[in-house]
Amino acid sequence: MARHHSGDQPRARCPGPSPRRSVLTAGTLGLGGLCLADLLRLRSAHGAAGARPTRPTSVIFVWLPGGPPHLDTYDMKPLAPAEIRGAFRPIPTNVAGIEVCELLPLHARCADRYTLIRSVSHEFADHGGGHKRFLTGRLPKEPSGFVNDAPMAGSFVAKFRPGQTRGLPGYTALVDGGRAHVDTFSFGSAYLGPSHTPFIVPGDPSEPGFTVHSLALDERAERRLDDRARLAAGIDRLRADLDASGGMRARDRFDEQALDMLTSRAAREAFDLGRESDAVRDRYGRHRFGQRALLARRLIEAGSTFVTVVMEHPGGEQPVNGVYNWDSHAVNCHIFDDARWRFPFYDQAVTALVEDLHDRNLDRDVLLVVTGEFGRTPRLENQIGTQTKVHQPGRDHWPGAMSMLVAGGGMRTGQVVGSTDAHGGHPRDRPLSPNDLWATVYRHLGIDPEWTVPDHAGRPMPILPFGTPIAELL
Repeated sequence: MARHHSGDQPRARCPGPSPRRSVLTAGTLGLGGLCLADLLRLRSAHGAAGARPTRPTSVIFVWLPGGPPHLDTYDMKPLAPAEIRGAFRPIPTNVAGIEVCELLPLHARCADRYTLIRSVSHEFADHGGGHKRFLTGRLPKEPSGFVNDAPMAGSFVAKFRPGQTRGLPGYTALVDGGRAHVDTFSFGSAYLGPSHTPFIVPGDPSEPGFTVHSLALDERAERRLDDRARLAAGIDRLRADLDASGGMRARDRFDEQALDMLTSRAAREAFDLGRESDAVRDRYGRHRFGQRALLARRLIEAGSTFVTVVMEHPGGEQPVNGVYNWDSHAVNCHIFDDARWRFPFYDQAVTALVEDLHDRNLDRDVLLVVTGEFGRTPRLENQIGTQTKVHQPGRDHWPGAMSMLVAGGGMRTGQVVGSTDAHGGHPRDRPLSPNDLWATVYRHLGIDPEWTVPDHAGRPMPILPFGTPIAELL
């Protein structure tokens, strides 16, 4: 087990995931200038053969980079010493025996519609190692760094369960501006190739001028595309006339598919939050967390299969003793003041999504998973904050135990799976790994984890090397 830091010496500020870089530009998919047509060519070359489940199931995967504190959210220890239990008290929910943090009152009202899992753990305490271990379901070759040596689970979904609607990305990641590089959060597709990386959409959907650059074509640009399409069709007809043998191809079908995506009404409508009522948008919250969650629901309804929602910074003014994402070291933030600012945004967005899926009768077909790469240390640390210059409480990385929320997917809800010891340090019963979660996800999507794909050396690699669906959910 990778151990957390201890001692009284101030530690360097933890940088967390990779620095902001590689903003998505018009006509690209957030992957080094790869255009839509290139992506479609690659996807065809690598094959998009896949499972055909009995119904159009899908997944919304909410990713909380930095690692949320399980003892201050879903696995509170009110009887533990003060240096472990922290500053907050648990409150009862609408399910007897289930408690959550007092800063999550909306969670308390709908606990019957989700499940809390408290006993997942792994052994990688670095952000990079934790991201790779969790997101790929494999032991990474290097314990740090964010470049995958195995595909992120979403990439397997992109390969075996492409989207349901022509012109709409089947696999999308919604991220903050400046966080659009595929390796920022270990979303790489490794040996599956770049055709199976997500369509990355950066920016703040709560801003009035929010657009998806790859799909934001003004009327003049549309006319130019139409002209190009007619010109290409004319050239193809001319080639056919000149080539009596019929050996010349018509216009590249991948360019046609790219053009279809760029001009897709389905894509434009799915990404258009203005089609939602003010009441619905207010219910989710007019902030990054809320509007990104709402956008994910719209994409899934329109025919996407896997949508990753990255919740780092909720937007607005961050307190001086707060931190950008969930990396709540004492040197980064005052963990409890940061929680007082951050948790209400999170509480609103996640519960709105849980209840909206249920109210729209999507809770059978859409599986929601909310998690980070690990938990935080049971024992509080106290360090001098980089910004505040005063001593403040925080928690370090802790892969020995973590909590997550699961809803929908036609699965059992209103329960807690697993538990941790008295101090929240390790699973006490029902120990699980990230692979058990992914086995559950793949089962929901109709993907057999034992299916294999060749790695760079041509060796057959299973989608998931080990893991069993979580029986309590099924």
